[in-house]
Amino acid sequence: MIVKKLLTTLFILISTVATQGQQPTSIYKSENLQIEQISPNTFVHISYLNTNDYGKVGCNGMIVINEGEALVFDTPTDDEASLELINWLEKKQMVTVKGVVATHFHLDCLGGLNEFHAREIPSFSSDKTIALAKKAGYPIPQNEFKKKLELKAGNILVINQYLGKGHTKDNFVAYVPSDQVLFGGCMIKELAAGNGFLGDANIGAWSKTVLKVKSTFPETSIVIPGHGKIGGVELLDYTVRMFRRD
Repeated sequence: MIVKKLLTTLFILISTVATQGQQPTSIYKSENLQIEQISPNTFVHISYLNTNDYGKVGCNGMIVINEGEALVFDTPTDDEASLELINWLEKKQMVTVKGVVATHFHLDCLGGLNEFHAREIPSFSSDKTIALAKKAGYPIPQNEFKKKLELKAGNILVINQYLGKGHTKDNFVAYVPSDQVLFGGCMIKELAAGNGFLGDANIGAWSKTVLKVKSTFPETSIVIPGHGKIGGVELLDYTVRMFRRD
């Protein structure tokens, strides 16, 4: 047990150093999907969304794998890439996908949700996200929570928590305590990023919400933004500075 804990700590330290210099090494790559391991139990999946304003945009999601089980946070952007991800998990990693979580209502979070439902994989999101997805005519997550939801992949806990408005009024984060990994989604910006899409944003609340995220999960070492390179808590600080209005 002690040796396992030491190895986990070492992996986190190595991963944290790596995030400050370059993206982690890819362990799977195709035209539609890329997967990278960033900690002992945590992975980033990257798919692509074609937009009018920003061209082809890489969109990050998170995967947590432990003891033959997996949880997915934000779907790939379409059903084709979602099917590819599910097949990689089930056939290559030999794990059961226990659930998928959408961290806000935009298509870069739930555009591939129908494929998960077709495979009878349960989906989870906040009541706010479900209401907004229904209004937009997007795929609708099945199971709702209000403020906080705890899920497990094997013995690994993941805390999903809504802490306020920002990129959208429904955006929430997912935190993996054992690996000290925070999936910030589109609420969190990569270093040097621009404002991005602000059509559903609450700019006045954004910085305050990110400060709440930082104080709620103070042991965070690795941060996954919705788009671009992962990093450390400097991504939270950068996002706070970008949208500070006081």
